[in-house]
Amino acid sequence: MSDYTVGYGKPPKNKRFKPGQSGNPKGRKKGTKNLKTDLEEELQERIAIREGGTSKTVSKQRAMVKSLMAKAVQGDAKAASLVMKMMLSLLDTQEVDITETELSTADKTILKEFEQSILKASENKEKNNV
Repeated sequence: MSDYTVGYGKPPKNKRFKPGQSGNPKGRKKGTKNLKTDLEEELQERIAIREGGTSKTVSKQRAMVKSLMAKAVQGDAKAASLVMKMMLSLLDTQEVDITETELSTADKTILKEFEQSILKASENKEKNNV
């Protein structure tokens, strides 16, 4: 006999694939799509939306961006945060002008009242827990 031991990862020599022969002769089908391709195609698909009383056709990707932007403008904090992250990562940072502006007295008053209401609510909660 020979000094070749058969075992895990060492098939018998007569059972091995011959040179030029594949273990999967048919292989992967040509044109099969992966997740990235499916997602890209789905995002480019066009749908009808109503905007300003008129119906127009846009890509699903564009509709998602419009929806996210509308939520951010309405005050959704998560949507606004996501929009800001996308702006900073996707847009040229030199084009995005983020400057601090001084708050008006009305804005300062609103923030003060909000702060007072939060403090009052937390004090009431502590009193109820004691």
